[in-house]
Amino acid sequence: MSHEPHPRLRRERQTIEAMVRIYCGDHHPGPDRPCPECAELLAYAFERLGRCPFQEGKTTCAKCPVHCYKPSMRERVREVMRYAGPRMLWRHPWLALAHLWDGRRREPQREKT
Repeated sequence: MSHEPHPRLRRERQTIEAMVRIYCGDHHPGPDRPCPECAELLAYAFERLGRCPFQEGKTTCAKCPVHCYKPSMRERVREVMRYAGPRMLWRHPWLALAHLWDGRRREPQREKT
């Protein structure tokens, strides 16, 4: 049985995928998009989102009290976000604004079971 993610998490997945594609397209020449290195990072980010203890109650990962990324992957995601974040306003304005809005959430709330 497939569990469909909450709309908030689907949007979070779209946002990280858009950021990785922007970064990869500008930094890694070649026909494959995303490249294998960026595809690995994206798969890791999707896995971590799927396991987030806060689910739809989450804030942005940068403001989260639980750091579930291993340090090397966290640094790679930061690099991607530093580059792609400002470019998101031009390429994906609604995702960028929603991400900024999500970052204003105060405290993440754990998913109710």
